[in-house]
Amino acid sequence: MHFELHGRQDPAAETLLLSSGLGGAGAFWAPQLATLGERFRVVVYDQPGTGRSPAELPADYRIQHMAEDLLALADRLELDHCLFMGHALGGLVGLQAELLRPGLIRRQVLVNAWSRPNPHTARCFALRQRLLRDSGAAAYVQAQAIFLYPATWIAEHGERLAADEAQALAHFPGEANVLRRIGALLAFDVDAELGRIQVPTLVLANRDDVLVPWTSSQRLAAGLPQATLQLLEWGGHASSVTDPATFDRVVLDYLSQALEA
Repeated sequence: MHFELHGRQDPAAETLLLSSGLGGAGAFWAPQLATLGERFRVVVYDQPGTGRSPAELPADYRIQHMAEDLLALADRLELDHCLFMGHALGGLVGLQAELLRPGLIRRQVLVNAWSRPNPHTARCFALRQRLLRDSGAAAYVQAQAIFLYPATWIAEHGERLAADEAQALAHFPGEANVLRRIGALLAFDVDAELGRIQVPTLVLANRDDVLVPWTSSQRLAAGLPQATLQLLEWGGHASSVTDPATFDRVVLDYLSQALEA
């Protein structure tokens, strides 16, 4: 599994693991690396079956498989504790990892994540599955921006999106892998187990997210014993890309509290 280390590398540096969403590639976090790297040793990785971690995912692929991969990475890095941030599917990976190994994560940020499926998000992913099956990878990749970004941002970044889509299509992980990853996130449900997760958590959501309603984050925060809910007004599902200055400030303020504890 491909991973990279960024930021501080001194022995005193706290390690921050970043887990990406459905796309799975660590490059998603590029806008955050410089800012977060000033305070932390930052680890990004390409989840198996995505990016530079080629693999044929099993038919019964689930979030638990992804959490086990995350724990294997922590073992490889010889971590007995760390900080964590996960975006959407990446947040689900963090929740599952905590259920499998309590105590590894000492503070975390979950961005536009959820504890159980909701009808709106299920509808969106069902459409994306159908688009991939019926129209192919090019159409799937082109439609992705509609689910990730605000309309105004899309209108202003046409050239960037065209370049991003060409890159995504050139490194597309294959229809089977994408469909199995979508199936895994649609099957995820830890709503009844949230009380077991005692990690201080910032649940960060965007009111204008068209893929995951912010009320899913509200429900997640209500179920976690040590959670704080913070809502951003603008930025869509991927505000780490569309408004990195605001996103980074909020995240850094919260995670830096771990250094002061």
